[in-house]
Amino acid sequence: MKETQTIQKQAKASETTERISGSEAVIKCLLAEGIDTLYGYPGGAIMPVYDELYKYQDKIHHVLTRHEQGATHSAQGYARISGKVGVCMATSGPGATNLITGIADAQIDSTPMVCITGQVGSHLLGSDAFQETDIVGISTPVTKWNCQVTEASQIPEAFAKAFYIAKSGRPGPVLIDITKDAQFEEFDFKYEKCKGIRSYKPVPDTDENSLKAAAKLINSAKKPLIVWGQGVILGKAEEEFKAIIEKAGIPSAWTILGASAIPTSHPLNVGMVGMHGNYAPNVLTNECDVLIAIGMRFDDRVTGNLATYAKQAKIVHFEIDPAEVDKNVKSDVAVLGDAKASLKQLLPLLNKNSHTDWHQEFKDLYKIEFEKVIKHDLHPTKDGITMAEVLKEINIATEGEAAIVSDVGQHQMIACRYAEFNKTKSNITSGGLGTMGFALPAAIGAKMAAPEREVVMIAGDGGYQMTIQELGTIFQQKVPVKIVVLNNEFLGMVRQWQQLFFDKRYASTEMVNPDFVAIAKGYHIEAQKVTERKDLKAAIKEMIDCEGPYFLEVRVEKEDNVFPMIPTGASVSDIRLE
Repeated sequence: MKETQTIQKQAKASETTERISGSEAVIKCLLAEGIDTLYGYPGGAIMPVYDELYKYQDKIHHVLTRHEQGATHSAQGYARISGKVGVCMATSGPGATNLITGIADAQIDSTPMVCITGQVGSHLLGSDAFQETDIVGISTPVTKWNCQVTEASQIPEAFAKAFYIAKSGRPGPVLIDITKDAQFEEFDFKYEKCKGIRSYKPVPDTDENSLKAAAKLINSAKKPLIVWGQGVILGKAEEEFKAIIEKAGIPSAWTILGASAIPTSHPLNVGMVGMHGNYAPNVLTNECDVLIAIGMRFDDRVTGNLATYAKQAKIVHFEIDPAEVDKNVKSDVAVLGDAKASLKQLLPLLNKNSHTDWHQEFKDLYKIEFEKVIKHDLHPTKDGITMAEVLKEINIATEGEAAIVSDVGQHQMIACRYAEFNKTKSNITSGGLGTMGFALPAAIGAKMAAPEREVVMIAGDGGYQMTIQELGTIFQQKVPVKIVVLNNEFLGMVRQWQQLFFDKRYASTEMVNPDFVAIAKGYHIEAQKVTERKDLKAAIKEMIDCEGPYFLEVRVEKEDNVFPMIPTGASVSDIRLE
């Protein structure tokens, strides 16, 4: 009888497990999580996984980037536009350390990403073996979770946890480091998706009393202001958010990662807050009586000097991550929980309102900004092309339907200020880390995740050259991304600060650039250069109409500045228009 039970148990186990190598287990884990695209760069310590990946080419599309940092940014772009988990892979040592910038970027911008690294054999750990680095130790400060796998049998659980942690609650990057012997070792494979981890509660419960207290403050407000961030988009709460602002009639401003949650043209969308945000929402932050923060973390670029930030206002903070509550700005009411669920519960508690007089204050200040800044950006009287003009023409050519992937610098602020966003997940940029070189590889990932969308990359001549090698990825993969470089022959944002705060000492910011068009054509990408305004519209139309990838260089004004601007350490009320 006992022998019969043993045979039955063995038979049942064989139905749910299969004996495979750790390397094949990695691939099967990815397939179980629905992954069909993977960005990476092979090397010795991860070669067994790549050997197995070769057998699964019909199921997982591996994109060979030209640098491991490019793999991380591509995975980020893929995740940001799709809402799925981005995946990248690299070898040990320098391959793994080259992922760190992208991982740190994903961590601060809450981007779900699973990074896989190969590692030297477990018997060599700690011996300073060839291409050995402690990537778990190095990545610990910039990952949501990480682990090292030294036995093949640990792989399924590690991957199940990794995907669960990366995409649950406030998303973020995770890293799995796998020793080479674990990749070769065979074991009985079985995969079960993770549904929960003891002591990890990704979404805190929403307290009904907090919701009622928030509603009471909002209903009694005479001058309410909403500032929303990426949490609205990550929480898929766009419709609930729109219903809230329309019912309560509240002017609403956005952080750069929150842009596109509602259309740019929505009458309650009053623009961008922060260092280079719009005049009205910045100034009136210090005049509102209730400030409602939704899915944003009161970053220093948004608040300016905290000692003077919204001191007159009651603060209501809707947030999924308890660590962000009261971290920078003390809240009067904190509503923890998922944005979609919280806003859905809040809606019936709010009174219908319009706040007509309060809205007029925003309109009056917008007129000042238009006369001082916007008019000159979009309709310049000088000969040189402005960055804003380029965005205006892109808006026209794409009818505001494009996803704009911007790099970091002056062009980024101009893109955020002047791009028209009619769809959610349309503004893809590096927010918290401010990573130059982000845009080109991120645009690759975005276009591959959403091939039906027009994806336009905006970069400066400085950041573009940090990852210019990814033109090779575009060429090999035939990714029809549109590349726009706004060339002012400067590291423009640094130069602006040097002009305004360092008596025009342009230390190490002037660029001597190569022939960008020739380089693009060297990768068999159609390309042209525009130096005169009369050629701009036709060039952008040609770029958008092109079925394949296209490179457009636009020579813009060499010493244009981005205004408005809040100087570092200043109050949001001290925003400068010139």
